[in-house]
Amino acid sequence: MRYVSPNLRLLFSPSLRPTLSVPLFISKPNPKPFSFSTILASSSSKRPRSFSNLSRRSNSTFKDRKGGGRDMTMEETTGQSKDSSSSFGFNKRRAEGRDKSDRPKKNPQLKERKLNPTNTIAYVQILGTGMDTQDTSPSVLLFFDKQRFIFNAGEGLQRFCTEHKVKLSKIDHIFLSRVCSETAGGLSGLLLTLAGMGEEGYSVKIWGPSDLNFLVGAMKSFIPHATMVHTQSFGQSPISDAAENVTAPIKASDPIVLVKDEVVKISAILLQPHCLEQSQIKPGEMSVLYICELPELMGKFDPKKAAALGLKAGPKYSELQHGKSVKSDRLDIMVHPADVMDPPVPGPIVILVDCPTESHLQELLSIECLNGYYTDVSSHLTESTKMVNCVIHLSPASVVSSPNYQKWMKKFGSAQHIMAGHGKKTLEVPILKSSARVTSRLNYLCPQFFPAPGFLSLQHLSSSEGLTLKICESIPAENLLKFTLRPYAQLGLDRSHIPTPMGQSQVIDELHLEIPEIADAAQHVREFWQELKESREVLPTSNDNGVMIEEPWLTEDTLPGCLENIRRDDLEIVLLGTGSSQPSKYRNVSSVYINLFSKGSLLLDCGEGTLGQLKRRYGVDGADKAIRNLKCVWISHIHPDHHTGLARVLALRRDLLKGVPHEPLLVIGPRQLKRYLDAYQRLEDLDMQFLDCRSTTKASWDTFVRDGASNNDGSSPQSPRHSNAKNESMQEINQTLFAKGSRMQSYLRQPGSPVDHSAAYPFLKSLKKMLGEAGLEALISFPVVHCPQAFGIVLEAAERVSSVGKVIPGWKIVYSGDTRPCPELVDACRGATVLIHEATFEDGLVDEAIARNHSTTKEAIEVGNSAGAYRIVLTHFSQRYPKIPVFDETHMHKTCIAFDMMSINIADLPVLPKVLPYLKLLFRNEVAVDESDDILDALV
Repeated sequence: MRYVSPNLRLLFSPSLRPTLSVPLFISKPNPKPFSFSTILASSSSKRPRSFSNLSRRSNSTFKDRKGGGRDMTMEETTGQSKDSSSSFGFNKRRAEGRDKSDRPKKNPQLKERKLNPTNTIAYVQILGTGMDTQDTSPSVLLFFDKQRFIFNAGEGLQRFCTEHKVKLSKIDHIFLSRVCSETAGGLSGLLLTLAGMGEEGYSVKIWGPSDLNFLVGAMKSFIPHATMVHTQSFGQSPISDAAENVTAPIKASDPIVLVKDEVVKISAILLQPHCLEQSQIKPGEMSVLYICELPELMGKFDPKKAAALGLKAGPKYSELQHGKSVKSDRLDIMVHPADVMDPPVPGPIVILVDCPTESHLQELLSIECLNGYYTDVSSHLTESTKMVNCVIHLSPASVVSSPNYQKWMKKFGSAQHIMAGHGKKTLEVPILKSSARVTSRLNYLCPQFFPAPGFLSLQHLSSSEGLTLKICESIPAENLLKFTLRPYAQLGLDRSHIPTPMGQSQVIDELHLEIPEIADAAQHVREFWQELKESREVLPTSNDNGVMIEEPWLTEDTLPGCLENIRRDDLEIVLLGTGSSQPSKYRNVSSVYINLFSKGSLLLDCGEGTLGQLKRRYGVDGADKAIRNLKCVWISHIHPDHHTGLARVLALRRDLLKGVPHEPLLVIGPRQLKRYLDAYQRLEDLDMQFLDCRSTTKASWDTFVRDGASNNDGSSPQSPRHSNAKNESMQEINQTLFAKGSRMQSYLRQPGSPVDHSAAYPFLKSLKKMLGEAGLEALISFPVVHCPQAFGIVLEAAERVSSVGKVIPGWKIVYSGDTRPCPELVDACRGATVLIHEATFEDGLVDEAIARNHSTTKEAIEVGNSAGAYRIVLTHFSQRYPKIPVFDETHMHKTCIAFDMMSINIADLPVLPKVLPYLKLLFRNEVAVDESDDILDALV
């Protein structure tokens, strides 16, 4: 066991640490660098700036800020936990779904802008969402002085724009090249963010083929309709009236003019699978080619030519510049605009094409209206032929590399081709550099909890990409690559904004310069694992119930029984998203990946960007394997930051398992989620089955077990056993959740109709079988206090038998979801091996926590302590805490702070709290600013 200095012992032991506001151990001036222990102690006792003042700023648009404090109408109720003297208030109106303070404004408005016909600056730019992970389609920005247009809004668009300061509030139109999770996964979050801005909220006009109606209809399940009133579909409309429909063209391939003003004309050409009648086209199969045409600009007026033609300076100059002919003042002639104006500046043309399959390609080759844009030598050029300057290809490499596609590309003559479909050139280049930098620093300090990203190597370049470059002159897209349209003199590619790659070594070199003691800190952290190995040889385990005695870790000499002879391939908890409300630079929204290795995996919540985070953690191939092996996805409640990444995950799993025998994936969630998924599946099949969280409560499981014991599967509604079981189950739920005399009402709002247990039984059987295959004994949902139909979850592993025949209890994980502290949560946490608890607010913001029905750091820790949880992991932090939240270390002896990509192996749990002081050291020089400032910069 290595020597622990008195100073370090003072730092780590709350009972010994003095309460000081100045650095410890400094008795006289010392020109030499501080010792590592002294620096670490100082970092724990002071901050460079006041966190409390910064965290109380009120100019944010975030959901977790709006209506905070005592200003909002709020009914508080207190409950008493039988194991704690603390009582917790909560917002009853919010828990019941009657609090409207955080809903978008009633009528989000489209912005009215004065257009600038001359457009001194205009360009198209690649917004590289998904370019590093291939989880979503890149977006394309069409920029003008007074207008912005975005093509495609995949997952991560908000986070990308925050990182790169692309101002979303300037966006007027969003165009979808296809309507699916790949191109529109970020749309719902973006709409909600814009609707919450300013006094009235903002809106954008959304355009897409007729399939857009299905997407809008699905999003209505959790997004107010007012945020989507400006949606317009085009082409033959399916049976839906969710979006206003633009008149369909006579021919499906005829161009449809969507936007036409003095700045730009944007037209759409529909692409459908070849030789299919309109009635045979399935939702999601329609694709779009967009043509963006800038108007021709008049040449400059030449006063010398005017004077030579006998004109005097004056009003006639203006008339000529406006296209009118005038009579010469000195000569008997008419002066025409062409006599005194330079040649007109041609209007640049950009085409964006998304051709997803070979069948669509056949249709593309037959579109006659494109003939006027072909300029190669084999085309019949006429005076009306238009020269295309840039073609941006969103088509996949498998289509682009085909000879027919290459021949079609060559028809555009000298046009610049930018290949923006999924390629592997940019796969290792992080798009979110800020979070990648933090991840690299964390990996250096503690690689056990923060593994290196799993990106593919560049040596895996596909042969199809090389083929593309050989056949037709083109370039692969890069993040923030521009093609300048105006000024016309600068027409062409602009690489000046492409981010410079930053390697791991450069990040670590900067870290050493910034915090010289970090090398010693990393060495100390590595030694924890050696100590753990030694301690396992001498430390006894607790009794088999796995409940730990609460005491600081330095004096703790027992492990829960479930950790005896534990294997590293038994369980890994990966925090994919640890922020709240909306994605930000450093933290994605909620998702927890439960890795059971060879036994499969589960997802607990699935916020926007979850798939991208999985690919950053495990690499593209590793993430695909994880998706294939998913056993279940569990969603805590209907708020978008917890489920809007679900459709993308399900769609990828469907594609990966196509042609392979498999069962539909089981999704467990609140009732409102089923309405969304049912509506969304009209757009694309998600290959899933749904089970209501209420059917997985302890009461429901007990009913299921009783029916199984009596050989009655409950499938017959007329069965007396089924009827009695349903009544008993509902009575038990009502007694525990809705009784007015209960210690704290848990506002799982009672549905209009009881849970249909007969429909749930087959899914419960499948779930029971899945749990057995995954080595799990139980998956139990329990209601929490946040919003209607909000839940937490308990996962319990099955018992193990050691090599000597000893029965070892299984581990227990509890995930709180979003909640106030409540008795149901405390009861569920009893004896937990790991409690993953939301800690949205710091301790000084308890009023805001009550108003929003969230928890503070201290409250989350108290829940775990009162229930005897062995380890507590805090997550779901407000975005006001950019990198590390504000917390009091006094009671953190069994607790750690979560970061995105943090991977906690069950075998490493004894070490977990020891790392916390070193994490504070890592972020000691970070300015404690509210990250919402960055997001606001990207929005306003």
